[in-house]
Amino acid sequence: MLGKLLLKQLKINIQKENKMAVTWTIGTMERDLVQGDNTDIVTILHWRASDEDADGNTGSAYGTVGVTLVGTPTPYADITETQAIGWAKDALGADEVASIEAGIASQIDAMANPTTASGVTW
Repeated sequence: MLGKLLLKQLKINIQKENKMAVTWTIGTMERDLVQGDNTDIVTILHWRASDEDADGNTGSAYGTVGVTLVGTPTPYADITETQAIGWAKDALGADEVASIEAGIASQIDAMANPTTASGVTW
């Protein structure tokens, strides 16, 4: 039992040292075709965040977030995924982004160090 606990702690320490990088993507963007004098204004972003450790254990989260036009809008055709991810993270806020990424790390840890199992004996 002590050996298993030490191995689990070693894995956790290695994960912390080799900090995984959560990948954020945008699945789709909802937009108003006309908003005042502007056209094609993004209003909702559908995001996904995911990560995988060296052993193939994965974690992910997804959701939507509303965005509000501030300043001069970027033409819809010119919006990049990097820009949209920045908008999503800004709209979520730093604390929520950190919470989402911590939740993904917890999912990966749970897969790497299961505490339950299921199956049949035959």
